[in-house]
Amino acid sequence: MPFQLILGALLTSFFVIAVLVSFVWTPHDVTVLTIADKLQPPSDKYWLGTDHFGRDLFSMLMVGARTSIAVAIVAVGIGMGIGVPLGLMAAANKGSLLDEVIMRGNDLIFAFPSLVIAILITAVFGPSALNAILAIGIFNIPVFARVSRGAALSIWTLDYILAARTFGKGRVRISAEHILPNIANLLIVQGTIQFSLGILAEAGLSYVGLGAQPPTPSWGRMLADAQTMIYTKPMLAILPGMAIVFMVLGLNLMGDGLRDLLDPRIRRER
Repeated sequence: MPFQLILGALLTSFFVIAVLVSFVWTPHDVTVLTIADKLQPPSDKYWLGTDHFGRDLFSMLMVGARTSIAVAIVAVGIGMGIGVPLGLMAAANKGSLLDEVIMRGNDLIFAFPSLVIAILITAVFGPSALNAILAIGIFNIPVFARVSRGAALSIWTLDYILAARTFGKGRVRISAEHILPNIANLLIVQGTIQFSLGILAEAGLSYVGLGAQPPTPSWGRMLADAQTMIYTKPMLAILPGMAIVFMVLGLNLMGDGLRDLLDPRIRRER
């Protein structure tokens, strides 16, 4: 098993465990403001200290991980659930009007970064974690559509696909029974990559005030709150920043490891 897969899985598992534990226990309630205990250093009571509102930083990191991971999971699910069928449809009808409509629609979405899409959604519905999910999810759709279409096109030329068509199988059935299982490993790897990008996107949107809103903690929101105290209390920014770094690093290492493990060409070279 690739070393980077093991290391990535360990880093990711650490945050996943923290999220699961946060549902049943945190050292302190992150919604309670204790102004008398603001900016406390690490101690037995506050393991990593407190912020300018007296909230426990360790508890906020745990609950913030829940917010970031939940947004990224749902956003990737939206992208994969819509983008993969669109990509398979485009590949099954290569060169047709349907293929052109799907791909040009993808180009249109790519023309607007997720931050711009989030601003548009926020202007209509207001800032929230749900709107961040929609913005990131919409941006993931063309990514999975392009990946699944490109991978499916190479399989449509193989002999066993021609044999399946000879036996009367339709394009939809072939895509579901033969194409999708053969590109699943590629989609899994791409999913881990988009998941890490979703963590970054959620942090960025929360940082500019378009993601999760108070009192819900978010790593990006913690960075935004700490920017005015970066010189007097740097740990307020360092802790959520390092959490984002290690979470994204773990997911990227997992993606590389899964690619090495699942790609038959790399396995043959070894």
